[in-house]
Amino acid sequence: MRPVRPTRPGIPRQFILDQRRELSTCLLFSLPDEYPDGLAVFGCRSGAASRRVMPAPELIRAGRIVCDSFLTDYPMLASLQGEAAPRGTMQETELKLELAQAGASLLLKENPFACTPTIRRQRSVYYDTQEWDLSQRGLSLCIRQCGNERTQIVKSGDGSAAEALTREEWALPVAEDTPVLDNPQIQAQLAGTADRLAPLFEVRVKRHRWSITEGDATIDVAMDVGKVVAADREAQLCEIVLERKTGSPTALFALTRKLNLITPASIGVLTKADRGYRLIGPARGAVKASVTPLAADMNAATAFARLASACLKQFRLNEMVLSWSRDTEALHQARVALRRLRSLFSICKPLFTDSRFDHLRDELRWLASELGDARNIDVMIKSTTSEELLRCLQEARSDAYGAAGAALSSVRARALMIDLAEWISIRDWRSDEAGKALLAQPARQFASRILDKLWKKVAKGGSNLIDLDDETRHEVRITAKKLRYAAEFFGPLYESKQETKRHKRFIVAMGGLQDHLGSLNDLATAPDMLSKLQLSEVADTEPFSADDKEKLLHAAAEAHDIFVDTKRFWR
Repeated sequence: MRPVRPTRPGIPRQFILDQRRELSTCLLFSLPDEYPDGLAVFGCRSGAASRRVMPAPELIRAGRIVCDSFLTDYPMLASLQGEAAPRGTMQETELKLELAQAGASLLLKENPFACTPTIRRQRSVYYDTQEWDLSQRGLSLCIRQCGNERTQIVKSGDGSAAEALTREEWALPVAEDTPVLDNPQIQAQLAGTADRLAPLFEVRVKRHRWSITEGDATIDVAMDVGKVVAADREAQLCEIVLERKTGSPTALFALTRKLNLITPASIGVLTKADRGYRLIGPARGAVKASVTPLAADMNAATAFARLASACLKQFRLNEMVLSWSRDTEALHQARVALRRLRSLFSICKPLFTDSRFDHLRDELRWLASELGDARNIDVMIKSTTSEELLRCLQEARSDAYGAAGAALSSVRARALMIDLAEWISIRDWRSDEAGKALLAQPARQFASRILDKLWKKVAKGGSNLIDLDDETRHEVRITAKKLRYAAEFFGPLYESKQETKRHKRFIVAMGGLQDHLGSLNDLATAPDMLSKLQLSEVADTEPFSADDKEKLLHAAAEAHDIFVDTKRFWR
């Protein structure tokens, strides 16, 4: 192979490649003969020179660089942080907050930004296929009109601030409300949809925009007040988007805390596109946990961040339902989200040393406990056969849901969500070299070790379930719950056909064991809950009989035997 010729003068010779939070300085050269649309990347990492040759499109798909044009005039390159971004491609670094209409009015009245905002009206038309192909690919496409100007915007990612502050965006000026799909940067992502795209909904807002300085950062603040419209349906919209232009992303959270002192501001987990799809889809209620995609080459830190973000998003979505209803399942799923996040903290504890970890875990425990009484009452209502007890429990339920709502809307709970989003996003969890090595270890290696440890504890601890006292059996239940959550969390890392089959069987076995242990726990805690509600003297207050307990114990023991005999998918 002939020596590589450097690119023509004027092309940037160096850029920072930020991949998995490792920094490399690379020199880029074009290969116009052997590789007409390729780039050769020379780099130095940990003192060892390395060389890789990849076609430019592959580099882009790998998320390593963003290229404006494949060696046409010259490649315009940008780091993943979006510095010196090429024409038409940007990396958003932003944080979304949800406000009440009254909160937006208060901010406009007090104007804490110490400058006069620019005010524009915007209309954005969102396009997709009738099957929602773009949404299923994690994409959104809209044409935004502001005055006489129109801009087509394609975004990737779900916009969840907790997982990552950055989203990739492609912007292109257009002449009319018709998508333009000849941009090579988006053609692959929109493949197969061009002739089926149609307008599905619109977002109409009045936008107030400020440009401010917060510490060492420059931040654009955009407050949007308006509505999402689809045919005869519409929903109100009121949010603030903080976009970092320069400086540290921690400034976004510092500003969020200041705004939260003026008016309640909650971490936003819905994009404008999300709101539109929710409007045209079936009515949304409680949100269950879904599988979080994990890649085989992902490190432990990235896997944790993605999983924690998914838990936080599930909680916020169910919290939104509880803000306007007292839905039993929404409260249950909000507690499940908190429980999953607490379990994830416990599972991944070896990765962290900073003091914030313990504080956040304690605050999660507090918030989950504030929802506990309402959930326990809901469980007893389902099991009781006494009309008198049912009436008393329903009265107690009203009070318990009132207390839960007060906790969810408290300054303390909102501060916890902000702290969690920052801690998950910024990821400055370890400063020592040994700690950094732990964070960088392959996620699958980390997961297998955790799963082995938890499996052994459940297998040994539950070997004689029938003879255990309630407290010891409760400890087995907690460990089994952690094991099931760990299996659900890390399942996507095990992709072979055999591993997938074993994973499904393992989850079924764990579900059976967890259900029986949960019923036994409900039996054990019911008397204390009734005493707390001062209902112990109500006739027929025993929701479970001794026979019920005996049956449950034998069923749990049988479920434990099945669990032990089920092959482990990670081995």
